[in-house]
Amino acid sequence: MQNSEALALSAVLLAAAGDLTQRINDGVIARGFEGRPMYGFAFTRLAPDGATVTEIAVHLGVTKQAASQLVEELVRKGYVERWPHPDDARARLVVLTERGWACTRAAEEAAAEVVRTWVELIGEGEVRALRDQLARIAPYGPIRPAW
Repeated sequence: MQNSEALALSAVLLAAAGDLTQRINDGVIARGFEGRPMYGFAFTRLAPDGATVTEIAVHLGVTKQAASQLVEELVRKGYVERWPHPDDARARLVVLTERGWACTRAAEEAAAEVVRTWVELIGEGEVRALRDQLARIAPYGPIRPAW
């Protein structure tokens, strides 16, 4: 593959990821939730069992201070709460509230809507093949923004 082809592929993948992220966020907002894409990236780490601020920072590729600020914002909006950590008395576990789980379900619905448009465009078999091929390339994530 030529450099120009590799760059074109990179641009298309990044554009698809950006479009998907924006459309999911728009769908979440349309369903009555206040937020921004960063919330969803954090929620992927918080589900199902919660995480510490340090774990969120590592997952998102940000500083612990930035993750702390995000957690404060999510607490204020009612999406998460802090619990005592079951294994570390010095740490707090950040967990999704019922509102946070409802927002996550709204994101799932919005993602399904986007994927349905892809199925209409290229067919269900092609979408499944795309998913399978991309899973071979990046099987373990993490699911986070590209800074």
